[in-house]
Amino acid sequence: MTEPFRVFWQPGCSSCLKAKEFLKGHDISFDSVNVLDGEDGMAALQALGAKSVPVVSRGNDFVFAQNLRDVADFVGVARGSSGLSPPVLVERLDRVLSVAQSHVRQLPLDVLQTTLPGRDRTYLDLGYHIFVIPEALLESAHGGTLTYDFFERRPPSTIADGGAVAVFGQSIRDAMSNWWGLTNRGASLPDRLDTYYGGQSVAELLERTTWHSAQHTRQLAAVLETLDIALEDELSIADLEGLPLPDHVYDDEVPLSG
Repeated sequence: MTEPFRVFWQPGCSSCLKAKEFLKGHDISFDSVNVLDGEDGMAALQALGAKSVPVVSRGNDFVFAQNLRDVADFVGVARGSSGLSPPVLVERLDRVLSVAQSHVRQLPLDVLQTTLPGRDRTYLDLGYHIFVIPEALLESAHGGTLTYDFFERRPPSTIADGGAVAVFGQSIRDAMSNWWGLTNRGASLPDRLDTYYGGQSVAELLERTTWHSAQHTRQLAAVLETLDIALEDELSIADLEGLPLPDHVYDDEVPLSG
């Protein structure tokens, strides 16, 4: 009997949710393993030789699921078509980060340490994380390696409120603009960028960075809405068009509220 696929995931993880939705969309059944729900899931993940999520496995074989084209190859379905061009993605990403700055500024001080469902991640952590995602891309673009540790970073003591997160966010927007400006002035882009889940093209990593930040910005908007705070800015359908976002905002198994 063929062993079932398994998806190792954690609540609030954008790539985890997208991987689960991708498999469901192709009518591929799988065992769902929340690695934060007890110790068995994390132990099973580590037994494979993996230390981060999302992972799709069958038996002792597995693939990191950040890039859905890798998942498609692993489960035996057709790869998706190419998405938006890098210049468009850079423009979209800047818009996403601008909206995220607006959202973090609106977070009241008394809710900053509230944790998200099923996850040891606070509202302040979530806002900070949105900007760490493109910071990780820049690390790789400048010749370094995008490591999983980037996505585990928490705000330093100097970033204690939404306004400080927004200032940090502006520094990342400026750094992205400077990097992309160099390419427009003739600087060559590397063929592959180094990440913990394998080499990625600039277009692939830009796409993931953009929709990853956008997904968490959607989550932050949902948090504000649950607090009955009217959004001063928000992502539009046009801002998100063409990005491979998950259907759900937080998770299909762990709701954001209620």
